[in-house]
Order: sequence, then structure tokens, then C-alpha cells
Amino acid sequence: MEKNKELLRWRLILGEETQNDFQDMDKNFLLSDKDLLMDATLSAIYGSKSIQSQRGGAGKESSRPNISKWMKDLRSLFDTDLVKVIQQDAIERNGWKELLMEPELLEQLEPNLEMASVLLTLKDMIPSKSKDQARIYIQKIVDIINQQIATDLKRSVFAAIQKREHSVLPSSTAIDFPYTIRKNLKHYSPDLKTIIPERVYFFDRKQKSNHFHVILDIDQSGSMSSSIMYSSLTACILASMNAVKTNVIAFDTTVVDLTDLCQDPVDLLYGFQLGGGTDIHKSVKYCEQLIEQPDQTIFFLISDLDEGGNHAGLLHRLQEIQESGVTVVCLLAIQDGGKPYYNKDMAQKVANLGIPCFACAPLKLPDLLYAVLQKHDLSSFS
Repeated sequence: MEKNKELLRWRLILGEETQNDFQDMDKNFLLSDKDLLMDATLSAIYGSKSIQSQRGGAGKESSRPNISKWMKDLRSLFDTDLVKVIQQDAIERNGWKELLMEPELLEQLEPNLEMASVLLTLKDMIPSKSKDQARIYIQKIVDIINQQIATDLKRSVFAAIQKREHSVLPSSTAIDFPYTIRKNLKHYSPDLKTIIPERVYFFDRKQKSNHFHVILDIDQSGSMSSSIMYSSLTACILASMNAVKTNVIAFDTTVVDLTDLCQDPVDLLYGFQLGGGTDIHKSVKYCEQLIEQPDQTIFFLISDLDEGGNHAGLLHRLQEIQESGVTVVCLLAIQDGGKPYYNKDMAQKVANLGIPCFACAPLKLPDLLYAVLQKHDLSSFS
């Protein structure tokens, strides 16, 4: 049985041209109907008779039914993770980008970040008949990310605010013991060997409007697709909270303020123009003008740091912003799968300024934001 499985696996890898060779090794080696369907589905992408090669001069119209059937077969034969990998290979190997414009194909695609990035890159080319379906597909990605981080992100912000504000309203569960002890050390009783607090301090459960100001300065170059997805949704979640004022800036060689789009994550994502050059210095200069209360402002530079503009000017401006009292954090680009992608030389120079500069796994964003709001040392954050 194990031998048959191994032979089948190799047969599917090597393709139908090798069928006779496998039968020479084992005369009883035959493919079942399901095996044949799997073979045909894989051959459509990886074999010599792929769907792309079959299209020839017949035009796009004749290939659509084949692709639709292929998508249905793919989903019935493989688990979701493999479907995503094969879909991506279909786009890259067979030149199917233009077929993403077709509503029936979009309906069947398994959502993943890379596919969404392709759609966002091509969004200006999508015909009107497919725009609604493209938005639905992007919304699926947004919903997945929202499920992953929204609750934790809001909890982190509220927890940070509560630990920085004190109230005179008594509540045993809200006592800030460390702060109360520090404030009452002078009331230590040697006889009782304990502190007799003159005043007890409590965490304030009230939410104050615009207590923090978060600026997200987001690189929209091609390598930033996965980071943009998470950063955009983070921005929208923060913008929905009265306790946080949020600005979202996108940049390549130009700077665009997308703050007004934060009410709808899909609208915000559509506001990005993936690709192009990079002038980080120009964007940081723009963001500097948005700072009103430095000690209440957190500035996130989200970039691969592959600067095409003024290197020395960028470093000098980041240092000035930090020295003014702003909390500055540089989040490096994360590709799909969580692998960091960035300019190591520039990252080191930013880190040498004392600015935390690291790749943060998207699901760690709530923990990071809590640490930043609490002004914790981020050097050991992981």
C-alpha cells in the first residue's frame, strides 16, 4: 500500500508522459478516476498542456469555462492551504492576471494576501462588471484579519489608557497598587511594619477623547503588500476609538493623506497605489506637521527602508521627531508568510538613533501597541 502511494505521488509530480514508465515498474499501477482528475488539475498549471498553452489564438473567451471547471476541481481535491499555493502559481506561471477581472473566477478564489495584493495592484484596470466582486474578495481578507487582531487591539488600547489615568472613585479591582505604594512610602509605620496609605489611587475606567495620537506613515512600494493589509486594518480599528486620534499617510515618491478613508477598510486599501519608487524623507517631513502634542504622539514608520530620496535628511528628521518627545517606531516590511524584507544598512542606521526598528509579526501588533502606549522598553520586544 505504501509503495502504491509513493508511486502515485511521483507519477503526479512527473506528469502523464511518464505513465508508461510507471506501468513498466508495476503492471498493476493504474490511476483511479479521482487520481486522473487530480492529475489533469495539476497538469493544467504544471504540465506541458496547461490551460495557458491550450488557449492559443482562440482568445480569452474560449478559456473561461475551462478555468471555471479547473477552480471547482481544485477546491474539491486539495485542502485550503494547497489551493492557495496552486492558485498563486496559476497567476504567476500561466499569466492569468487578466483573468482575475472575471467575476466568476473571483467568486471561486480562496482568499489570501498575495492574491489580494495582485487585485489591488490591478484595481484601476478592473472592468465595471467585476468591481463589486473584487471588493467582496478584498472584504474577505479584511474580515479574516479583523478576526485575528481587532479584539486584542482594542483591549490593548483600553488597558494602556486605564493604567495611565487615575480616579478618585473607589473600586478594589481598580486599585493601582504599585503607584499607591510609591506615593505613600513616607507613611511607612515601623511599629506595624507596613504602609498606612494616606490616599489610594485607582485606575480610571473612563475613556478620554483623543488621549493618544497615532500616525501611521505607510510605504506603498511593491514589497509592502502584506504589511499594508494589516496596517490599514489597524488604522481603521484605531480610528473607530474615541480615545485615539489616527492619521494614515501613504507614500512612494509622493505623499497622500488617506485619513478620511479610515471609516471603511476596503476604501482605505483601494486608496493605496502599490508599486513605484520611494521617498521616505518627504513623507516623514509631511507627518511632522501633523504632530500637536509630542508626548502623546506615537509615530509608526512602516517601510522596507529602501530609501530613494534623502538618506541623511531622513535620519536627521527622524532624530528630531524623537527628541521632541514623540515615540517613534519603525516597523519593517513583512511579506506573506511572515518573512521580513528590508534594507539592512538603513535599518541599522535608524536603530543607531535609538529608534526601535524591527519586523513585527502581524498578530503581535496589539502587544506592540500596548507596549508603546505604556512607554515600555521595546529593545527586547519579540
